[in-house]
Amino acid sequence: MAITDNQKIDYLFKKIGYGATKTDTNANKLAPNEAIPSPLLIRGDRVWQQSGDIPAVRPSSTSSIVQIYTGSSVVETTEDNTATSNRTWKTGLTGWIPPQFGSTYIVSIYIHTSGDAANAASISNKVFVTGSGNNDEWFFDYESGVLNFIGTSLPNGKSFSGNSVYVEGARYVGAYGVSAASSFGDLEASGTTVTTATAGDDITLDPETGNVVISGTTALQIPVGTEAQRPTAAKGMIRFNDDDDEVEVYNGSAWVSISPSNTITKNDFSGDDSTVAFTLGASTTTNAVLVTLNGAVQEATNAYSVSGTTLTFTNAPATGDVIQVRSFHSGNAQPAQKFQSFTTTQRDALSSANGDVIYNTTTNKFQGYANSVWVDFH
Repeated sequence: MAITDNQKIDYLFKKIGYGATKTDTNANKLAPNEAIPSPLLIRGDRVWQQSGDIPAVRPSSTSSIVQIYTGSSVVETTEDNTATSNRTWKTGLTGWIPPQFGSTYIVSIYIHTSGDAANAASISNKVFVTGSGNNDEWFFDYESGVLNFIGTSLPNGKSFSGNSVYVEGARYVGAYGVSAASSFGDLEASGTTVTTATAGDDITLDPETGNVVISGTTALQIPVGTEAQRPTAAKGMIRFNDDDDEVEVYNGSAWVSISPSNTITKNDFSGDDSTVAFTLGASTTTNAVLVTLNGAVQEATNAYSVSGTTLTFTNAPATGDVIQVRSFHSGNAQPAQKFQSFTTTQRDALSSANGDVIYNTTTNKFQGYANSVWVDFH
């Protein structure tokens, strides 16, 4: 015995309405009593990734997500010759946007002269989904793009001789699948990478009154590029300069290095009983140099001063005096050198040598070791 239409309807009702497997007739087991789940299959390759960007009202022009077929661009179908004559017509295009996205997406159907799409979309050529009252309704499968005159009769008063069926509507032409980039708002995610949907847009993290916190114990990698690849600067930008191998930040007027690039330079001079001014190799300040005379640390300000590249002694060093100047420089305009800190007791326990410099936390002064004595810097 053939399957009855009632059994088919019971199967569809249980499958679609309850997502359940039909295990018995409706008379023996109602749909709510079916216990084996059987949800409809959702194919990942047919998922519309950008469906959230489909406008609620059908747009008037084509975009990268919605393809419009209106006016002279309506689609001329071909008859399905495997079905009853003139009963089914194929667009050959899939993914038509159904009216669940908005009522304006319902397709319009026209019967008109074959090969004349430009004049097809006329009210005189239109046939309506509800038919004309002569059991001549039609049904359009939006996924397959196939039109079927589902009523018992073909459209009343319409001839198919020399004519074709035309479809006016819109198709989804955005990205498909779940393994490629997924969209949320104006961002796209692919694997572990998040990018903007439009090139050149910023990605903004706004925690309002909180902080942006990156947890973990590894590292944060910042952009790396040459000076020529610097972006249009805005205050607070930070990047790694691949030319200088330094981290740099834009302070509002210039890119400034913040990498720890402290250096110490040494200049040697000889006294001649008359010269008091000596030229250093780089600009510095009085408090950023250590001056020794014949190995003895000199007292800043009282014995000498520095302005720019000029070291000036209060009294001219004698002929034969050996002058050494150590200048401390930093690439980020921070204190030139971070010295080790010791209490007086800790300092006295050190194995010190001439030229050693420390910060004494007992006296809160910098001290240098010369001729077996620790001398305060003033």
